[in-house]
Amino acid sequence: MYRSNTCGELRMANVGQEVTLAGWVQKARKMGGMTFVDIRDRYGITQIVFNEEVDAALCEKANKLGREFVIQVKGTVAERSSKNANIPTGDIEVIASTLVILHTSDVPPFTIEDNSDGGDDIRMQYRYLDLRRNPVRKNLELRHKIAFETRRFLDEHQFLEVETPILIKSTPEGARDFVVPSRMNPGEFYALPQSPQLFKQLLMVAGYDRYFQIAKCFRDEDLRADRQPEFTQIDCEMSFVEQEDVINLFEEMIKHIFRTTKGVEFKEAFPRMTWHECMRLYGSDKPDIRFGMQFVELKDLTEGHNFVVFDSAKFVVGICAEGCASYTRKQLDALTDFVKKPQVGAKGLVYVKYEQDGSLKSSVDKFYSQEDLKVWAERFNAKPGDLMLILCGDNADKTRKQMCELRLEMGERLGLRDKNKFAPLWVIDFPLFEWSEEDQRFYAMHHPFTSPKAEDIPYLESDPGRVRANAYDLAMNGVELGGGSIRIHDSELQNRMFSLLGFTPEQAKDQFGFLMDAFRFGAPPHGGLAFGLDRVVSMLAGLDSIRDCIAFPKNNSGRDVMNDAPSKIADAQLEELFLKIDLANLNKK
Repeated sequence: MYRSNTCGELRMANVGQEVTLAGWVQKARKMGGMTFVDIRDRYGITQIVFNEEVDAALCEKANKLGREFVIQVKGTVAERSSKNANIPTGDIEVIASTLVILHTSDVPPFTIEDNSDGGDDIRMQYRYLDLRRNPVRKNLELRHKIAFETRRFLDEHQFLEVETPILIKSTPEGARDFVVPSRMNPGEFYALPQSPQLFKQLLMVAGYDRYFQIAKCFRDEDLRADRQPEFTQIDCEMSFVEQEDVINLFEEMIKHIFRTTKGVEFKEAFPRMTWHECMRLYGSDKPDIRFGMQFVELKDLTEGHNFVVFDSAKFVVGICAEGCASYTRKQLDALTDFVKKPQVGAKGLVYVKYEQDGSLKSSVDKFYSQEDLKVWAERFNAKPGDLMLILCGDNADKTRKQMCELRLEMGERLGLRDKNKFAPLWVIDFPLFEWSEEDQRFYAMHHPFTSPKAEDIPYLESDPGRVRANAYDLAMNGVELGGGSIRIHDSELQNRMFSLLGFTPEQAKDQFGFLMDAFRFGAPPHGGLAFGLDRVVSMLAGLDSIRDCIAFPKNNSGRDVMNDAPSKIADAQLEELFLKIDLANLNKK
């Protein structure tokens, strides 16, 4: 062995022991006749001392060490005279007797420190160096712990871990598939799974009544902070269960994960809210409920006062920011500029200040009296010192989304989005379908295998927009951690769903015939859900992007800049796969 101990384990109890350490040089500093070298591995840092008076040659060798050199040091553990309370090994040091340089290193392109001087691009290019930094290491250790505790919990509840295929049939419904050409079947393609959905349902038909998998999934979609082209799901399915059974069990699993990995205790049951209530009060199906500012609708109070903006709008909505009546004109202008950003899309912002003396001052004083504004304030439940912020528009859903962005921005500015506070929420009773104006057709809001509420089945053909899904999502702090549904297990109902979604019988059989055939042999009632492992880790680690908890992530263009993927392949490979690049169209792009 190159080492007897790690760089993070030596303590005062080890004083006097002969030890061997191996790791990377964090930093070296010469002070008079002494040279101090910090050696690092994934477990921590230990200070090594070289004394010129004791061994001049050894000290000279130490003076030539550079950052990130890989070294082996033998020596004796001693108590430090100048202790460092910032590191666990700060009470001791190792008095070196031998030094072996195992490998030299070029000067790294950024500092391997907690607060590195490297930007995102350079750190992603040299990700193997970035992985040496403590914050990234801690994120990966947390990821390991969460995966371990997930497996432990599910094993204790009789779940069986089963691997499902990575090369599957393409079912182009929802996000785009990544496709893989088949050399042995010319002109045909596999797809990489967006989810193990169909296979886990087949496992239920097969009698494996409690399945889980920590599964790699793939979606060829535009990236955001909480998305990567490849991601990991905690994927689960259960037989002979109803919605309440699934929600209760996996609420316990999330509580277990938070308790065992973060020491966070949820003593109360997670609150629940219907999708319609979420959209009405927060403009989001994954609302951040760490703070208030619920939406208040005002259209009936704003009409008939000759303010054309409100009179012509079909929808008027506002929020109340407590204690913000002291906002200056500059601050209010900044909020107006925020809502006018293209990514928000509002045309303007109306404000009402509820002054401490009980008077109300607004940007629409010309049109509304003090009495009018007090009626508004009553609806907001506002009190002196509060600030009311109001938006309007012709499309209620669009305006709610704009107000949602403003609400989150206010929460950020007021320090109400504390990363150490966790506010879970089950969102239930989603619509089964969503209407696409562009395509003039219904799409499944989740996927075609989600069961409708039993009482809504009579409206499937007559009023599809009215039908609620037997579905549920777990949101936390404005992030969807995961979700699922009770599945359709009846062939007739599944065929009705396919028909409503525009599948011909031939298309349904071609894409999903194997599932429908399986249903003929006895499918139990079943349901499940999937949590985004990357999102759960990010939530617990307090990260802004899931990229920071993935060992080798892609950038916002879906590229791995470290190994330059995706890349072109050789003409011989294309020929072997019976593929040809359309250069004319490629050059247009």
